[in-house]
Amino acid sequence: MNDCKAKEEIREQLIEYFDINDNGLVTPPILWEEAKAVIRDSPTSTVTVTPDSPVFTGETVNLKCVIESYSKWRQRNGLPYDWTPDWRYEWYKGIDRVMLQTSDRYTVNRDTLTIRGATETDQGQYWCRGQRDKRPNSSHLSSADSLSVKDLPTSKVTVTPNNPVFTGETVNLTCVIESHSGWSQRNYLTNDWTDDWTNDWTDDWEYYQTHQWRYEWYKGTNNSVMVQTSQRYIVSRDTLTIRGATESDQDQYWCRGQRDERPKSSQSSSAVSLSMTNLPTSNVTVTPQTVFTGETVNLKCVIESDHSDWRYEWYKGTNNSVMLQTSDHYTVNRDTLTIRGVNESDQDQYWCRGQRDERPSSSQESKQINLSVNVSAASSSPLLVTGVVVLLSVCLLIFISLVLLWRYKKNKDQQRNINQTSDPNQSGEFQMENFPLQSADCDHIYDDVTEVNKREKDDPELFSEITYSEVTVQKKIPVDKDDTTAESNEVLMLEFVMQFMLNLLGKKVPECSEDNRRLKENHSSRHNNACIA
Repeated sequence: MNDCKAKEEIREQLIEYFDINDNGLVTPPILWEEAKAVIRDSPTSTVTVTPDSPVFTGETVNLKCVIESYSKWRQRNGLPYDWTPDWRYEWYKGIDRVMLQTSDRYTVNRDTLTIRGATETDQGQYWCRGQRDKRPNSSHLSSADSLSVKDLPTSKVTVTPNNPVFTGETVNLTCVIESHSGWSQRNYLTNDWTDDWTNDWTDDWEYYQTHQWRYEWYKGTNNSVMVQTSQRYIVSRDTLTIRGATESDQDQYWCRGQRDERPKSSQSSSAVSLSMTNLPTSNVTVTPQTVFTGETVNLKCVIESDHSDWRYEWYKGTNNSVMLQTSDHYTVNRDTLTIRGVNESDQDQYWCRGQRDERPSSSQESKQINLSVNVSAASSSPLLVTGVVVLLSVCLLIFISLVLLWRYKKNKDQQRNINQTSDPNQSGEFQMENFPLQSADCDHIYDDVTEVNKREKDDPELFSEITYSEVTVQKKIPVDKDDTTAESNEVLMLEFVMQFMLNLLGKKVPECSEDNRRLKENHSSRHNNACIA
């Protein structure tokens, strides 16, 4: 009996008992038996903790107060059997034995104290005791049970490559969880290799599933979103890979480990900031700005960056861009693409990009620049001169044609007047119709044959059977040889001009008119016979 208070209670009960029963009728043996019943100890109590220590922060802990059953207590004390009474449980914490009150984190349910979300402040000694309305009114105060609370394994995030990350790069974020040995050493515990949660040497998949970590990745700060695997986000064990990083990937990232065995999770890592920056820009300049066929053109790739050791790539085209290779026509010298003897096939879209071995490993693609090739002055002059000459020639030929046509028409009208000249010898009784006749000799005597229809003045009957012929000898009309020759020459010149113009137009020469053919025959006959005076 170590409890002084319990001893005092027993002493007071014994005094009270003997005061009531001291009448000289009770024998000493009976008094002693009664006294033993009064001074017998109270039921014992013990505390059990679930889960076993050490308890990890964040876990739920159950402390159970086990009071010796009433039957066992009576059996232990040599008393008849009786049922177990109902206890009310009290819990105490610390050296000062402060009685715990029910709260959000501390809950008492009959014989169990539950601590939710254990923290390091919950670490300490715990006691319990039972209380009841009947005798015995209480149990012994239990022995103290120490609760050890240890923090969860730590975790941290490493980023490769180092910040800042350039757009388009591939980023690897690795979640590193503290090893069991490191955790044990940090908490001054003995390392037990059989309980090493980072045991990576095993090939047992079931063991791996239950003992190894599953990694969770989160993006953001206040409203963190768990990262899901996609085409750009890939989780492979402890590594989150971001392919083709963009500015939208710039944010806070943190990780946490989960497993089926204790500890079931690691601490959440500190958030690491992923900083994004654009790749160096590039631009293309062209010299000269106005390009003619046959010239030499220089396209320069200008990369706006403090970095050096760039290798320059040149591309031609839009949708199906082709990387240009050095040749006799194309030459790449550091940042300059030279095109020698530019022709119209070089007219296209051109753009460039830089590459290097260190970060940033490339520049942005430059904007496409359109190379416009103009036909050179040397190539266009002959065509221009030819066009002018042809135009002037056509205008001159049209003018000559108009003049010749006018001359031809004038001469033809004069000839018609001469040929139609007649010697009318008409009276009221005669009507003559003249027919030109041409003699066979070389005198070319032109005669008029006149058909005379004679009738009486008062006789309306027509004497058509009587015909008189009158032959009139006219003077020979002198014909100017030069005029005839000029007329025929004009006709020939006109035909030549028409032939030339139609050849230019790609058409056939039309057949000569009847008048032109007759003129040509007359011209030929006059020259052959030389009969004109």
